[in-house]
Amino acid sequence: MTPRIIDLGAALAKLGMIRRTPQSSPSDRKGGVAELAAYRDGLVLGIKFVGKDHWERHPAGDELVHILDGSAVLQIVCDDGPPRSFALGTGTVAVIPQGAWHRLLSTEGATQLVVTPFPGETIEADLDDPREVAPSNTETKP
Repeated sequence: MTPRIIDLGAALAKLGMIRRTPQSSPSDRKGGVAELAAYRDGLVLGIKFVGKDHWERHPAGDELVHILDGSAVLQIVCDDGPPRSFALGTGTVAVIPQGAWHRLLSTEGATQLVVTPFPGETIEADLDDPREVAPSNTETKP
């Protein structure tokens, strides 16, 4: 077997900054997301975005988010209280625990490297708290 070598700079240079909303479709996200490699039961992704992403969670494992450039706010449900917010700047790495609802917001734009497990669940609605939606209203992603 040979290793998968990725020229991250070249892969990210091909991406444009996309505006995300909770209702963004895969075609809306095209051009701002690069699938860099398969990893375990998920993917390594390069993403450039500005805006507010959808709520998601990964029952199969932790997700790693590395902010390569720019800044973002991680909103995450940590316990029975309201979602908490954490500022992420260039160079910051966040490990999001398995099963935790979370989303990213960025007003200025962010470039990120993400290692994400599958399957995952998303809520394609703009809510302050993902627990407001019944589980039947979630969408499972491969």
